[in-house]
Amino acid sequence: AEQLEREGIRCNLTLLFGFAQAVACAEAKVTLISPFVGRIYDWWKKERGVADIPIEEDPGVASVARIWCYYKAHGYRTEVMGASFRKVEQIVQLCGCDLLTISPELIDQLRARAGAIAPRLTPALAQARIEASVHLDEASWRWQHNDDPMAEFKLSEGIRLFDRDARRLEDFARARLAGG
Repeated sequence: AEQLEREGIRCNLTLLFGFAQAVACAEAKVTLISPFVGRIYDWWKKERGVADIPIEEDPGVASVARIWCYYKAHGYRTEVMGASFRKVEQIVQLCGCDLLTISPELIDQLRARAGAIAPRLTPALAQARIEASVHLDEASWRWQHNDDPMAEFKLSEGIRLFDRDARRLEDFARARLAGG
């Protein structure tokens, strides 16, 4: 992505589950990242063996808020687009994020809410939650990423699923080209 960005090809990096990934993207000057709020939430629900996690403890929301605040406090231009929401409260908590991708069902639920939704992610919050700047070489990135069991599992799983889907698409295309 860093090379593509240098060549003027803007990139949206997905399968983003951990802070180390987010730091690496910002340092590579990636245009956009899409952290998966709902997939992080799902993993932690399963890990904890619970049906729900209260919004104020939601690890997906906390992850995106931390990344957004870190980027803003340190002047990174990489935009954050929260994705993969499971419930309206996650969206409300991340109001003020650079971008959000929201399903039609959740948009309908947002429309049904009374009143305006005030931004929760603000420049003042970013300054209040400022963390020390982190610079990762490959070894420290690998250490931090592997030290986050959710991020390590979800990234590996996502790569395997993308590979599986790519192979299915290739098989489909070959069959279509062969007249099948």
